[in-house]
Amino acid sequence: MIDAVEVWSVPMRTRFRGIDVRDGVLVRGPAGWGEFSPFWDYDVAESRRWWAGAVEAACHGWPAPVRDTVPVNVTVPAVDATRAHAIVAASGCRTAKVKVAEPGQTPADDLARVEAVRDALGPDGAVRVDANAAWDVDTAVARLRELDRVGLEYAEQPCASLAELAALRRRVDVRIAADEVVRRAADPLRVDLREACDVVVLKVQPLGGVRAALEVAQAHGLPCVVSSALESSVGIAAGVALAAALPELPFACGLATVALLDGDVTGDPLLPVDGALPVRAVTPDRLAAVAAGPDVEARWRARLAAVRG
Repeated sequence: MIDAVEVWSVPMRTRFRGIDVRDGVLVRGPAGWGEFSPFWDYDVAESRRWWAGAVEAACHGWPAPVRDTVPVNVTVPAVDATRAHAIVAASGCRTAKVKVAEPGQTPADDLARVEAVRDALGPDGAVRVDANAAWDVDTAVARLRELDRVGLEYAEQPCASLAELAALRRRVDVRIAADEVVRRAADPLRVDLREACDVVVLKVQPLGGVRAALEVAQAHGLPCVVSSALESSVGIAAGVALAAALPELPFACGLATVALLDGDVTGDPLLPVDGALPVRAVTPDRLAAVAAGPDVEARWRARLAAVRG
């Protein structure tokens, strides 16, 4: 049912998640366009869930939405405090997710960035931090107690394992959100989160599509926040579809990440207006402008063949 496969590549505006260039595959089917863009640290078996999400979007479409727009946070990379303040002030968002624990940076760098974000948002905005599993429990306790001076909404995946998250949660007052321990689990439906977190992060591609992510949300029965995997606007549209289909949406979504890319596959990108994204499909009309070079295209086509095989 797939009748087009296109490989895209765009640079990041700022290094993020250890990468300087984001790339992936777009596929077209009877329901529209889907995205397949697993990070390169995902093996073939893990990447098959990402492929399932692309097939769902292209061939089957998504469940009916229960809302027309979804609130989003601005994502602040591991930049200096001045740049962090400017990013938040220009965003129009009332929630900010701040990257912390960047290799080569110090706790003072993190604190300065978070304080600048709080200043830009004012006292009524929400500040959340994401450490990408970088800390051990004792370090996380110390860092979160310090960063919570500004009043944190939650901390996303501060430690790597379920046991560490549970131990941390007993020692701090900050809510803990689980991300990697869910999306990288062999079976995200069966991960025992009861002692480990207060919030579940849902990402469409790593979980296998919108319907699969809705099953994860239902299985765990915890408040959920929908976040991106640094996709193009085609992939972000799937995340918006998930957020729009959830019965409850207590948190702003981490879906305003197209702004981190220095380009997009469409001339009408999914960028927030007044802190929200619309629920709509995306047509990639700039494929020639963002087409990957021959080496990158060959690498992605080989990866796609392995996943589909």
